[in-house]
Amino acid sequence: MGLVRNPTMGSREYFEAMFREYVTGKATANGNGCGVEKKGTRGSYHYRSGTKMVAVLTCLQFGFAIYATFLLYYMSPSVDLAATAPKPDMAWATRIAHRWRNYFARDHVYSPEEVCEREEIDFSQKKSTDALMIKFKRELYSEILSFQNNHSGIETLEELMKMPSKWSLSNSPPAKITVILNHFKRKTLCAQLESLLHQTIPFHRVWVMSFGSPNDKSLQSIVRSYNDTRISFVSSTYDFKYYGRFQMALQTDSDFVYVLDDDMIPGIKMLQILSHVGGTTKYQNSVLGSIGRILPFRQKDFTFPSYRKFRSKEAGLYLPDPAYDIIVDRIVQVDFLSSSWFLSADLVKTLFVETPFTFMTGEDLHLSYQLQKYRNAGSFVLPVAADDKETWGDSEHRLAYVSETTVIFKDTVQIRDEQWWRTLSTGYITQWAAMHPQKIDVLFYAHSLDEVQALSPLLEKFRSTVGRKAYIVVSGGRFCPCEETADALKWPSIVCKERRFKIFDLDVGAVQGGVSNSDIPVVQTVYSSLKGLIKIHNPTLLVTVDDIDPTVKNALKMSTENTTVVFVALPRASIPYTLWMADLRPTALPYWNKMKISVNIITQNRVNSLQRLLKSLQSAFYLGDDISISFNIDSKVDSDTLNEIGPNFQWPHGPKTIRRRIIQGGLIRAVSESWYPASDDDFGLLLEDDIEVSPYYYLWIKYALLSYHYDPLVTLPELSSISLYTPKLVEVVKERPRWNPHEYFAKIHPNTPYLHQLPCSWGAVFFPKQWREFYTYMNQRFTEDAKSNPVQIPKSRTNGWQASWKKFLIDMMYLRGYVTLYPNFPSQASFSTNHMEPGAHISAKDNVVRHDKSDFEVPLMEVDFTKLLPGGKLPPVSKLPVVNLFNQAISMKGMKIAGAKLRQDVLSCEESELVSVDHTTGLPKKCVKF
Repeated sequence: MGLVRNPTMGSREYFEAMFREYVTGKATANGNGCGVEKKGTRGSYHYRSGTKMVAVLTCLQFGFAIYATFLLYYMSPSVDLAATAPKPDMAWATRIAHRWRNYFARDHVYSPEEVCEREEIDFSQKKSTDALMIKFKRELYSEILSFQNNHSGIETLEELMKMPSKWSLSNSPPAKITVILNHFKRKTLCAQLESLLHQTIPFHRVWVMSFGSPNDKSLQSIVRSYNDTRISFVSSTYDFKYYGRFQMALQTDSDFVYVLDDDMIPGIKMLQILSHVGGTTKYQNSVLGSIGRILPFRQKDFTFPSYRKFRSKEAGLYLPDPAYDIIVDRIVQVDFLSSSWFLSADLVKTLFVETPFTFMTGEDLHLSYQLQKYRNAGSFVLPVAADDKETWGDSEHRLAYVSETTVIFKDTVQIRDEQWWRTLSTGYITQWAAMHPQKIDVLFYAHSLDEVQALSPLLEKFRSTVGRKAYIVVSGGRFCPCEETADALKWPSIVCKERRFKIFDLDVGAVQGGVSNSDIPVVQTVYSSLKGLIKIHNPTLLVTVDDIDPTVKNALKMSTENTTVVFVALPRASIPYTLWMADLRPTALPYWNKMKISVNIITQNRVNSLQRLLKSLQSAFYLGDDISISFNIDSKVDSDTLNEIGPNFQWPHGPKTIRRRIIQGGLIRAVSESWYPASDDDFGLLLEDDIEVSPYYYLWIKYALLSYHYDPLVTLPELSSISLYTPKLVEVVKERPRWNPHEYFAKIHPNTPYLHQLPCSWGAVFFPKQWREFYTYMNQRFTEDAKSNPVQIPKSRTNGWQASWKKFLIDMMYLRGYVTLYPNFPSQASFSTNHMEPGAHISAKDNVVRHDKSDFEVPLMEVDFTKLLPGGKLPPVSKLPVVNLFNQAISMKGMKIAGAKLRQDVLSCEESELVSVDHTTGLPKKCVKF
């Protein structure tokens, strides 16, 4: 056969010519082919030659058919040659198939020089000439750097590379990095691949994504031209937009993922820099990039502008921004990154915790938002060495100005504005929020519309009170839509769209979806969002209803842990009667849950009276507080009383305790030993069983304690107790004249509360410090014989009281200048009343004083008492009038002078001195001037 293959001749052409030579009988190269006729032997030669040719062709045809079957099978794209290679009987076919497949495919492999296209940039870098904008941008950038430098530090590139790192260049092997390139129409793939192939540390893999790209074939040819097994091409006719590449990133087994837009051509040192910084302790839980954005700051009108608002300092920053000569030469934290993202492969999954606002745009913001919200991870733009482009992640920034969809399309700008505002409303701590922490009084949370309605009176009270600030958070979605919330609050629906703090929609359904019955996504979203909102707004109280879903309540409680925020769950029925909360000074609100008030009942054998008292206690408003109840009974208690307070009596507000004496102790011991404070925040309410209380009694106690005891701006150390009862008589005077404070204080205000030197035994809360002091005092002065008591208050009939614990408390308060707060309302309506039923004092054989029931019974307060107070609230402490033991107007100093003048205290002091006490033990220490 004389056919010689020309170097320019293709494989298919060569074989076609060879078979054509056999079929046509052409001569071989030496001129003596089978088709030449020889003289004298024509017939036989033709016969032999024809037979031989037919046989050869038949054998070749049969052999070729068998071989072609194997060849077609093994060259099929669906056949995994590597998988079939180990089979012994097919090894030869596999080897041949490999050789022939490569042989035939050589004609379709091109070099990068043949297939690569380059992006043409026919314009210069934009430079602003707007002096005002240049001033705004640089001032804001300077403020941000100054803040971050003072709080976390801003390192230069050189400083970053000197930090200890798990992935420093000296470590071997380097970090595994999967680079993901996303391409659509740009002609930058070759530039990116060439940069990656020349990096100072190698990449692990490169995945080139082509989703719905019109240049799909061209991109595939480019990838094939590099003939590098580490570089893969992933194609789809469906356009997965901006999120598809991150979905692919979930599949990586690398240490890091480096996702690049098609306008990013990194310098050859970028992988080394990124992995080094990503391996430091400080930045390992971060996403790193080369371009970022600072979201808008609040304007003077308390609204936030668009991030594209022109000539506005508050519109935020784009970093770096060559238009304003802003180069990032120190690492800077941003609100989100654009165009490139380098992060731990483990962090990528966080992008999909919540359903994105839209899949059309905003993956950059959504990633940074989710990472901070659920992983406490920050977003940082890396610094560059200005004179070394090999350190730049964006070596040709002009590419970013071509087809910048987030700028040129108005609809996209509007969507992104709505998206970043929603993130800020659901707990995203932007740079503005970090630099300008807010302070509000209350953050309300409602998970359903009926909870919104229940909380609305208190919310509106706070919002309408001068100097108070409160916002409401709703679950949103299918649980409590923002627009319906606004309608329930009688607010315009625009509040759900305008960029102003008022209502926060968590859109809980973004995590849970519409079919899940699990509580976990709800708890996760509520907790994570509230945690961020609390950090941004620093509320004093987080208020909700007490019957909210238990899982949601737990999430709310968790969000306040390790913070100063006080969690308050109010019973719905009591909310309309707690509007006075907004009248408290902000300095008092943090103590809302500080106090622990216990109800201590002294009883023995008046079961009907006890039943009446317990019924009134159970009908009161308790604000969801934990309140313990104790029953203190003497040894002669009857069985009816024991049955009444036994297992059948349920107290839903706290623990129940029963104490019974072995030996009859009498009223003095029964009362004084019924309670002893466990801490300085432990307050004891003492009630005898013939007392009955108002439904509002607990509200009065709590309001008064927060106003006059816990408020740091209030100084009233003389206050030792709070009375529920308003007396009708001056009981320490022998004649016991009638007393009507409503009339007495008419010139000040007829309903003003007042301070009285007399303690109350018919319903009062006693303070822990003074009660310890009273215990010690009584221990030092107690005697059965009243005449032997050295304390004799001039003109006081208490000097002759023998069987009264109250007599010793009166003496101590008189000697040391202490007072009790009393209520004062029309008809002397009170929060407790005394029914004057027979007992140790009333109707006792040795009691010569006649007690008229009408002199002691008072009407119970049955309406919201705050509306009756001066100005609808408790007056400042400086406005509280003071009366002495004999109901005479006096100053606080005047009372102390009167007590010191007696010089009858347990320590011998001068007339200008009072006894100072160690309030932890109650023991007297020394005399001090007052």
